Amino acid sequence: MHYKFFANSQKSWQAMYDVMLSAKKSIYLEMYIFQDDMVDFNFLSLLKEKAKSGVRVRVILDSFGSNNLSKNTILEIRDAGVELIFLSYFFHHTHRKILIVDEKIAFIGGVNFHQSALLWNDLMVQVKGPLVFFIVKSFAKVYGECGGKDSLILIQNKNKIFIDTVHDWLVEHNPVKNRYNLKKIYRKHLSHAKTNIVLVTPYFQPKRWLIAELHQAHMRGVNVEILVPRNTDSYFIDRVNYFFINRLSKLGINFYIEPQMNHAKIMIIDGVEAIVGSNNLDYLSFELNSEVGIFFNQPIALHKILDIIKSWKKDTTLFDTKTYKMRWYDYILYLIIKVFYKIL
Repeated sequence: MHYKFFANSQKSWQAMYDVMLSAKKSIYLEMYIFQDDMVDFNFLSLLKEKAKSGVRVRVILDSFGSNNLSKNTILEIRDAGVELIFLSYFFHHTHRKILIVDEKIAFIGGVNFHQSALLWNDLMVQVKGPLVFFIVKSFAKVYGECGGKDSLILIQNKNKIFIDTVHDWLVEHNPVKNRYNLKKIYRKHLSHAKTNIVLVTPYFQPKRWLIAELHQAHMRGVNVEILVPRNTDSYFIDRVNYFFINRLSKLGINFYIEPQMNHAKIMIIDGVEAIVGSNNLDYLSFELNSEVGIFFNQPIALHKILDIIKSWKKDTTLFDTKTYKMRWYDYILYLIIKVFYKIL
């Protein structure tokens, strides 16, 4: 199995663009946010060009996350030969970010396609090898649920996703189908942690079970570190983040605040196993959204992920409850959050 990691949006976009440009047979793309505002990486034009050249281009977008695409743009894409499908449920969204080219190379991680993410840190992993087969099958499953018509993709969705022979495997999470795999995996591995837990997330709004797992880990001597950006793309989410950061810091959890936006989603346990994917540590990812990730325990892959986190951590500051100053409206927000979380 071969992995290559890209630690920010620009590097991820460049790698994905180059691989798509080289496509000979097929491009399968599943994305939460896809906007027609990319300056240096015009993925929409590239997809249209590849489709016109005879490449089978199949795209699944979330109807909410990608709702800024105009009707004219959608018509142009489809007229070029791209099969473009929107996944639409009332509360459910596909938050997955998957790119597969020629069924040989795949990308999974946290990176969306929109210009506002230009300067963000993030994490996308490029995969080559047997695991790509399972990523294709995962895409085919969602493609079939969305009403896709390509028989060459639909035929891939016949068997279940099995653990790969090298013990790295695909993690699928689909609440609509009652597959709450993320909660099971996080609870299992957090509860088994012996020395160290590292989490990276832009949106930290944990449910009570996750707070309990992190607190219990700290109580048994595990060092728990969580990297969160100082400011996200939403001021309201920032306030909610700091509510939980302040609360869990008092329980002994160490929060490292990054000066710039980091959209990566990572969990590392004892330095020997990790999950990299699309899920945030919030209610939406665990209870409503479809998510996907890769579970790693290959030492080489773990070493690369740890090096990336180490480079991010250099610029962070440790959150201090003593110097943190609450704003007057935080008290009102915190009361609302407490009531909401009691309901959950």
